[in-house]
Amino acid sequence: MNRRLFLRSGLLTAGALTLAKQELIANLFQQPAWKIQMLTENIGVFTERGGTILFNFTADGIVVVDSQFPDQSNHLIEELKKRNQGFALLVNTHHHGDHTGGNISYKGLVKHVLAHENSLVNQKAAAAAQKSEDKQLYPDRTYRETWCEDIGGERMCLYYFGAGHTNGDSVVHFEDSNIAHMGDLCFNRRHPFVDRSAGANMKNWITVLEKTKKKLDKKTRYVFGHSAEGYQILGTHEDLSKFGEYLNGVLDFTDKEIKAGKTKEEFIKTTTLPFKTEWSGDGLARPLTAAWDELTAPK
Repeated sequence: MNRRLFLRSGLLTAGALTLAKQELIANLFQQPAWKIQMLTENIGVFTERGGTILFNFTADGIVVVDSQFPDQSNHLIEELKKRNQGFALLVNTHHHGDHTGGNISYKGLVKHVLAHENSLVNQKAAAAAQKSEDKQLYPDRTYRETWCEDIGGERMCLYYFGAGHTNGDSVVHFEDSNIAHMGDLCFNRRHPFVDRSAGANMKNWITVLEKTKKKLDKKTRYVFGHSAEGYQILGTHEDLSKFGEYLNGVLDFTDKEIKAGKTKEEFIKTTTLPFKTEWSGDGLARPLTAAWDELTAPK
Protein backbone atom coordinates (compact mmCIF):
# COMPACT_ATOMS: atom_id res chain seq x y z
CA MET A 1 0.00 0.00 0.00
CA ASN A 2 1.10 3.59 -0.60
CA ARG A 3 -1.02 5.45 1.98
CA ARG A 4 1.89 7.25 3.60
CA LEU A 5 3.41 8.30 0.28
CA PHE A 6 0.04 9.51 -0.94
CA LEU A 7 -0.63 11.52 2.18
CA ARG A 8 2.78 13.16 2.26
CA SER A 9 2.74 14.13 -1.39
CA GLY A 10 -0.88 15.21 -1.48
CA LEU A 11 -3.17 15.80 1.46
CA LEU A 12 -0.59 16.83 4.04
CA THR A 13 0.90 19.51 1.78
CA ALA A 14 -2.41 20.96 0.77
CA GLY A 15 -2.95 24.05 2.97
CA ALA A 16 -5.55 24.24 5.70
CA LEU A 17 -7.55 21.10 6.29
CA THR A 18 -10.98 20.84 7.75
CA LEU A 19 -11.45 18.93 10.98
CA ALA A 20 -13.19 16.16 9.04
CA LYS A 21 -10.17 15.75 6.77
CA GLN A 22 -7.81 15.70 9.75
CA GLU A 23 -9.82 12.93 11.34
CA LEU A 24 -9.79 10.99 8.07
CA ILE A 25 -6.01 11.20 7.88
CA ALA A 26 -5.65 10.08 11.49
CA ASN A 27 -7.82 7.07 10.78
CA LEU A 28 -5.80 6.17 7.70
CA PHE A 29 -2.55 6.22 9.66
CA GLN A 30 -4.07 3.88 12.21
CA GLN A 31 -5.03 1.30 9.57
CA PRO A 32 -2.59 -1.58 9.07
CA ALA A 33 -0.38 -1.73 5.99
CA TRP A 34 -1.41 -5.32 5.37
CA LYS A 35 -4.55 -6.71 3.77
CA ILE A 36 -6.55 -9.89 4.22
CA GLN A 37 -8.95 -11.01 1.51
CA MET A 38 -11.19 -14.03 2.03
CA LEU A 39 -11.68 -16.20 -1.07
CA THR A 40 -14.05 -18.67 0.59
CA GLU A 41 -15.44 -19.05 4.08
CA ASN A 42 -12.20 -20.73 5.16
CA ILE A 43 -9.50 -19.71 2.66
CA GLY A 44 -7.96 -16.26 2.48
CA VAL A 45 -4.87 -14.43 1.27
CA PHE A 46 -2.60 -12.04 3.14
CA THR A 47 -0.53 -9.35 1.42
CA GLU A 48 1.96 -6.91 2.88
CA ARG A 49 5.66 -7.17 1.99
CA GLY A 50 6.94 -10.22 0.17
CA GLY A 51 5.25 -13.13 -1.55
CA THR A 52 1.51 -13.61 -1.17
CA ILE A 53 0.45 -15.80 1.78
CA LEU A 54 -2.56 -18.14 1.62
CA PHE A 55 -4.22 -19.60 4.73
CA ASN A 56 -6.91 -22.21 5.22
CA PHE A 57 -8.94 -22.78 8.39
CA THR A 58 -9.51 -26.54 8.70
CA ALA A 59 -10.96 -28.81 11.39
CA ASP A 60 -7.42 -30.05 12.10
CA GLY A 61 -5.90 -26.59 12.42
CA ILE A 62 -4.75 -23.74 10.21
CA VAL A 63 -2.73 -24.42 7.07
CA VAL A 64 -0.52 -21.54 5.91
CA VAL A 65 1.28 -21.30 2.56
CA ASP A 66 4.41 -19.09 2.64
CA SER A 67 5.42 -16.67 5.37
CA GLN A 68 6.90 -13.43 3.94
CA PHE A 69 9.26 -11.90 6.57
CA PRO A 70 9.19 -12.13 10.41
CA ASP A 71 7.34 -8.86 11.03
CA GLN A 72 4.75 -9.61 8.38
CA SER A 73 4.25 -13.20 9.50
CA ASN A 74 3.62 -11.99 13.05
CA HIS A 75 0.94 -9.60 11.79
CA LEU A 76 -0.86 -12.54 10.18
CA ILE A 77 -0.33 -14.90 13.12
CA GLU A 78 -1.95 -12.43 15.51
CA GLU A 79 -5.00 -12.23 13.26
CA LEU A 80 -5.25 -15.99 12.75
CA LYS A 81 -4.98 -16.64 16.48
CA LYS A 82 -8.31 -14.86 16.92
CA ARG A 83 -9.95 -18.00 15.55
CA ASN A 84 -8.62 -19.96 18.56
CA GLN A 85 -7.22 -22.69 16.33
CA GLY A 86 -3.78 -24.22 16.33
CA PHE A 87 -1.49 -24.31 13.30
CA ALA A 88 -1.47 -27.67 11.51
CA LEU A 89 0.96 -27.05 8.65
CA LEU A 90 3.19 -24.39 7.11
CA VAL A 91 4.05 -24.87 3.43
CA ASN A 92 6.81 -23.10 1.50
CA THR A 93 6.29 -22.83 -2.26
CA HIS A 94 10.07 -22.32 -2.63
CA HIS A 95 13.08 -21.14 -0.61
CA HIS A 96 13.38 -17.39 -1.27
CA GLY A 97 13.48 -15.20 1.82
CA ASP A 98 10.32 -13.25 0.99
CA HIS A 99 8.48 -16.59 1.17
CA THR A 100 10.36 -18.33 4.01
CA GLY A 101 11.87 -15.53 6.11
CA GLY A 102 8.80 -15.50 8.35
CA ASN A 103 8.98 -19.25 9.03
CA ILE A 104 10.82 -18.54 12.27
CA SER A 105 7.71 -16.84 13.67
CA TYR A 106 5.93 -20.21 13.56
CA LYS A 107 8.56 -21.96 15.68
CA GLY A 108 6.73 -23.70 18.51
CA LEU A 109 3.36 -22.94 16.91
CA VAL A 110 3.13 -25.18 13.86
CA LYS A 111 3.31 -28.96 13.84
CA HIS A 112 5.17 -29.35 10.53
CA VAL A 113 6.80 -27.34 7.74
CA LEU A 114 6.58 -28.81 4.24
CA ALA A 115 8.39 -28.03 0.97
CA HIS A 116 9.95 -29.70 -2.05
CA GLU A 117 13.24 -31.43 -1.26
CA ASN A 118 15.21 -29.01 -3.46
CA SER A 119 13.62 -26.06 -1.67
CA LEU A 120 15.06 -27.31 1.63
CA VAL A 121 18.52 -27.71 0.08
CA ASN A 122 18.32 -24.19 -1.37
CA GLN A 123 17.09 -22.65 1.87
CA LYS A 124 19.94 -24.17 3.84
CA ALA A 125 22.50 -23.06 1.24
CA ALA A 126 21.13 -19.50 1.19
CA ALA A 127 21.10 -19.30 4.99
CA ALA A 128 24.69 -20.55 5.19
CA ALA A 129 25.82 -18.00 2.61
CA GLN A 130 24.06 -15.20 4.50
CA LYS A 131 25.11 -16.53 7.92
CA SER A 132 21.45 -16.50 8.96
CA GLU A 133 21.03 -20.13 10.02
CA ASP A 134 19.78 -19.02 13.45
CA LYS A 135 16.92 -17.12 11.81
CA GLN A 136 15.51 -20.12 9.93
CA LEU A 137 12.78 -22.64 10.52
CA TYR A 138 13.49 -25.32 7.95
CA PRO A 139 10.96 -27.78 6.52
CA ASP A 140 10.89 -31.03 8.50
CA ARG A 141 8.89 -32.72 5.74
CA THR A 142 9.78 -32.84 2.04
CA TYR A 143 8.55 -34.61 -1.09
CA ARG A 144 9.95 -35.38 -4.53
CA GLU A 145 7.13 -35.33 -7.11
CA THR A 146 3.70 -35.35 -5.46
CA TRP A 147 2.42 -35.00 -1.90
CA CYS A 148 -1.28 -35.32 -1.03
CA GLU A 149 -3.10 -35.46 2.29
CA ASP A 150 -6.56 -34.84 3.72
CA ILE A 151 -6.34 -32.09 6.34
CA GLY A 152 -9.45 -31.22 8.28
CA GLY A 153 -11.89 -31.93 5.48
CA GLU A 154 -9.85 -30.47 2.61
CA ARG A 155 -7.70 -32.56 0.31
CA MET A 156 -4.44 -30.78 -0.33
CA CYS A 157 -1.80 -31.69 -2.94
CA LEU A 158 1.65 -30.34 -3.77
CA TYR A 159 3.06 -30.91 -7.23
CA TYR A 160 6.59 -30.56 -8.56
CA PHE A 161 6.77 -30.31 -12.35
CA GLY A 162 10.48 -29.56 -12.69
CA ALA A 163 12.68 -26.47 -12.70
CA GLY A 164 11.06 -23.10 -13.32
CA HIS A 165 11.56 -20.04 -11.16
CA THR A 166 13.96 -22.25 -9.13
CA ASN A 167 14.53 -26.00 -9.12
CA GLY A 168 12.26 -26.42 -6.09
CA ASP A 169 8.92 -24.75 -6.84
CA SER A 170 5.68 -26.32 -5.63
CA VAL A 171 2.16 -25.85 -6.96
CA VAL A 172 -0.08 -26.06 -3.87
CA HIS A 173 -3.63 -27.14 -4.70
CA PHE A 174 -6.60 -27.22 -2.32
CA GLU A 175 -8.75 -29.65 -4.26
CA ASP A 176 -12.17 -29.22 -2.67
CA SER A 177 -11.99 -25.43 -2.91
CA ASN A 178 -10.13 -25.68 -6.25
CA ILE A 179 -7.68 -22.93 -5.31
CA ALA A 180 -3.98 -23.23 -6.16
CA HIS A 181 -1.06 -21.19 -4.83
CA MET A 182 1.54 -20.86 -7.57
CA GLY A 183 4.25 -19.20 -5.49
CA ASP A 184 6.59 -17.43 -7.90
CA LEU A 185 5.76 -19.73 -10.79
CA CYS A 186 3.55 -16.90 -12.00
CA PHE A 187 4.37 -13.19 -11.80
CA ASN A 188 1.18 -11.44 -12.83
CA ARG A 189 2.20 -8.72 -15.36
CA ARG A 190 5.44 -8.15 -13.45
CA HIS A 191 8.87 -9.01 -14.86
CA PRO A 192 10.04 -12.11 -12.96
CA PHE A 193 13.16 -12.92 -11.02
CA VAL A 194 14.73 -16.03 -12.55
CA ASP A 195 17.05 -17.64 -10.01
CA ARG A 196 19.58 -19.50 -12.11
CA SER A 197 21.79 -19.87 -9.03
CA ALA A 198 19.04 -22.14 -7.68
CA GLY A 199 18.49 -24.11 -10.87
CA ALA A 200 15.91 -21.95 -12.67
CA ASN A 201 15.15 -22.83 -16.27
CA MET A 202 12.99 -20.57 -18.41
CA LYS A 203 12.38 -23.12 -21.17
CA ASN A 204 11.16 -25.70 -18.68
CA TRP A 205 9.24 -23.02 -16.77
CA ILE A 206 6.90 -22.82 -19.77
CA THR A 207 6.46 -26.60 -19.55
CA VAL A 208 5.74 -26.33 -15.83
CA LEU A 209 2.91 -23.90 -16.55
CA GLU A 210 1.47 -26.21 -19.19
CA LYS A 211 1.65 -29.21 -16.85
CA THR A 212 -0.09 -27.19 -14.16
CA LYS A 213 -2.95 -26.29 -16.47
CA LYS A 214 -3.27 -29.91 -17.57
CA LYS A 215 -3.27 -31.22 -13.99
CA LEU A 216 -5.80 -28.68 -12.72
CA ASP A 217 -8.79 -27.29 -14.64
CA LYS A 218 -10.22 -24.13 -16.14
CA LYS A 219 -12.27 -23.43 -13.03
CA THR A 220 -9.22 -23.36 -10.76
CA ARG A 221 -8.56 -20.04 -9.05
CA TYR A 222 -4.87 -19.23 -8.86
CA VAL A 223 -2.98 -17.24 -6.25
CA PHE A 224 0.24 -15.66 -7.53
CA GLY A 225 3.32 -14.81 -5.54
CA HIS A 226 3.60 -11.29 -7.00
CA SER A 227 1.79 -8.92 -9.33
CA ALA A 228 2.53 -5.59 -10.96
CA GLU A 229 0.96 -2.47 -9.53
CA GLY A 230 -2.66 -2.30 -10.58
CA TYR A 231 -2.99 -6.05 -11.10
CA GLN A 232 -4.43 -8.74 -8.84
CA ILE A 233 -2.55 -11.56 -7.12
CA LEU A 234 -5.49 -13.73 -8.17
CA GLY A 235 -5.93 -15.17 -11.64
CA THR A 236 -7.08 -17.87 -14.01
CA HIS A 237 -5.89 -20.48 -16.49
CA GLU A 238 -5.63 -17.69 -19.06
CA ASP A 239 -3.16 -15.78 -16.90
CA LEU A 240 -0.88 -18.83 -16.77
CA SER A 241 -1.08 -19.06 -20.55
CA LYS A 242 -0.19 -15.40 -20.98
CA PHE A 243 2.78 -15.69 -18.64
CA GLY A 244 3.99 -18.71 -20.62
CA GLU A 245 3.69 -16.67 -23.82
CA TYR A 246 5.69 -13.88 -22.19
CA LEU A 247 8.49 -16.27 -21.19
CA ASN A 248 8.55 -17.77 -24.67
CA GLY A 249 8.67 -14.30 -26.21
CA VAL A 250 11.63 -13.29 -24.03
CA LEU A 251 13.53 -16.45 -25.01
CA ASP A 252 12.84 -15.99 -28.73
CA PHE A 253 13.85 -12.33 -28.63
CA THR A 254 17.04 -13.17 -26.75
CA ASP A 255 17.96 -15.92 -29.20
CA LYS A 256 17.55 -13.57 -32.16
CA GLU A 257 19.69 -10.88 -30.53
CA ILE A 258 22.44 -13.39 -29.75
CA LYS A 259 22.43 -14.59 -33.37
CA ALA A 260 22.46 -10.95 -34.55
CA GLY A 261 25.77 -10.42 -32.76
CA LYS A 262 24.62 -8.30 -29.83
CA THR A 263 26.80 -8.30 -26.72
CA LYS A 264 25.24 -9.18 -23.38
CA GLU A 265 25.98 -5.70 -22.06
CA GLU A 266 24.12 -4.10 -24.98
CA PHE A 267 21.27 -6.54 -24.78
CA ILE A 268 20.37 -6.17 -21.11
CA LYS A 269 19.97 -2.42 -21.59
CA THR A 270 16.79 -3.15 -23.55
CA THR A 271 13.87 -1.28 -22.00
CA THR A 272 10.93 -2.55 -24.07
CA LEU A 273 10.09 -5.91 -25.59
CA PRO A 274 9.55 -6.10 -29.39
CA PHE A 275 6.43 -8.24 -29.15
CA LYS A 276 2.90 -7.65 -27.91
CA THR A 277 2.73 -8.27 -24.16
CA GLU A 278 1.07 -6.92 -21.04
CA TRP A 279 4.37 -7.13 -19.14
CA SER A 280 6.09 -3.75 -18.90
CA GLY A 281 7.77 -1.39 -16.45
CA ASP A 282 10.95 -1.83 -14.41
CA GLY A 283 12.84 -5.06 -13.92
CA LEU A 284 13.18 -6.23 -17.53
CA ALA A 285 16.94 -6.69 -17.14
CA ARG A 286 16.35 -9.63 -14.77
CA PRO A 287 14.66 -12.02 -17.21
CA LEU A 288 16.80 -10.77 -20.12
CA THR A 289 19.98 -11.60 -18.21
CA ALA A 290 18.65 -15.01 -17.21
CA ALA A 291 17.53 -15.82 -20.76
CA TRP A 292 20.92 -14.80 -22.15
CA ASP A 293 22.79 -16.92 -19.62
CA GLU A 294 20.51 -19.90 -20.23
CA LEU A 295 20.84 -19.78 -24.00
CA THR A 296 24.63 -19.27 -23.96
CA ALA A 297 25.40 -21.81 -21.25
CA PRO A 298 27.69 -24.69 -22.30
CA LYS A 299 25.68 -27.68 -23.49
